Amino acid sequence: MDIPAVLADIGAHWPVYATMPLIAALIGYLTKRVAIEMMFRPLEFAGVKPFGWQGVIPANARRMATTAVDLLTRNLVDPQEIFARLDPEEMVKELEPPLLKAVEDVTREVMETYQPRLWELLPARAQQLLVDQVRAQAPIVVKRLLREVSVNIDDVLDVDDMLINAMVRDKSLTCRLIREVAAPEFRFIARSGIWFGFVIGLVQFAAWALTKEPLIMPVFGFVTGFVTDWLALKMIFYPREPRGFGVFRWQGMFQKRRQEVAADYGALIADEVLTVRNVLEAVLTGPRADKLFAMVTREVQRTIDAQASIAKPLVALTIGGRQYQEMKRAAAAKAIEFLPETVKHVESYATGALDVRNTIVTKMRQLTPLEFEGILRPAFKQDEWKLIAVGAIIGGLVGELQVLLLLG
Repeated sequence: MDIPAVLADIGAHWPVYATMPLIAALIGYLTKRVAIEMMFRPLEFAGVKPFGWQGVIPANARRMATTAVDLLTRNLVDPQEIFARLDPEEMVKELEPPLLKAVEDVTREVMETYQPRLWELLPARAQQLLVDQVRAQAPIVVKRLLREVSVNIDDVLDVDDMLINAMVRDKSLTCRLIREVAAPEFRFIARSGIWFGFVIGLVQFAAWALTKEPLIMPVFGFVTGFVTDWLALKMIFYPREPRGFGVFRWQGMFQKRRQEVAADYGALIADEVLTVRNVLEAVLTGPRADKLFAMVTREVQRTIDAQASIAKPLVALTIGGRQYQEMKRAAAAKAIEFLPETVKHVESYATGALDVRNTIVTKMRQLTPLEFEGILRPAFKQDEWKLIAVGAIIGGLVGELQVLLLLG
């Protein structure tokens, strides 16, 4: 090895040699940024199959959502415990104005439809008396219904289905859930590429000076992209527990931030996923909505029977049993129609009472390191090889470009 000749070559071409670690650092950074963006963009498939790309997370939105929901319902949220916090007395207090208005509208509309002659013959005072009787029963009926729903929440609400559908329907929500919670980790990945790349670039500098082998550049570019992506991903999660000695201790970045992650994750789930609005929508339109409507129908019909037994003269004037049954069914159907608009009035109270955010934060801080890793790890685990491979390929291409510039 002719060291003087090597040193002379370095001196003669020092600008080229000086750029090697800088370009390697740039490769490290760019491959990380590309890899991160490829996780989230585009939301929908772009290209012509099989040639094209969809962000890793949007492409696997259902799997990501299922994993996240499994963590939520297994470790963080017990629907029975959460919904037991709703006080039927407070709920009825919040619902009272729209509830009484709905009851009055339902009573008048049903009577005008099924007993128009009788309704017209009744003096206004008698009409109001009948309406007031039904209104007086409404809060009692609603309290009873709310207690039954709270005790049997699994009968009327499929929490897993609600959460998965919310996240799959809005792929940007699934991306945001990961991107916002892990923003510092993604910044670390990108910045780590600079330092890892610079160090590998110094080795590339020496290898090129000693060999002048054209393959050195693309090979080192490939290695830079591959190794820096792989190292950055590993350093996010490992080690799970602090390791080292004395003041020199280290821990996976995500694990180290668990207090902050718990707060961010709890806020996102409470504000955008497990919201009262989503819960109400799922209860009213989800796969188990029929059971809720059956409960409402039963309570409405029971109330009508109770009122009919009091007002025997009025009932005696009805056409017959068949029309009476139709009237009960119509009243129940009308009550169900008013339900979505009426329950919106408890949204504010229910949000505070359910206290989803603090529940999730508290439970997350009690997770084991392995369970905690499960919050973010599924976003990387199955498809991280694609991200590493893309980083390696981009690094190799940039390395080949370096060769063309050096030999050009």
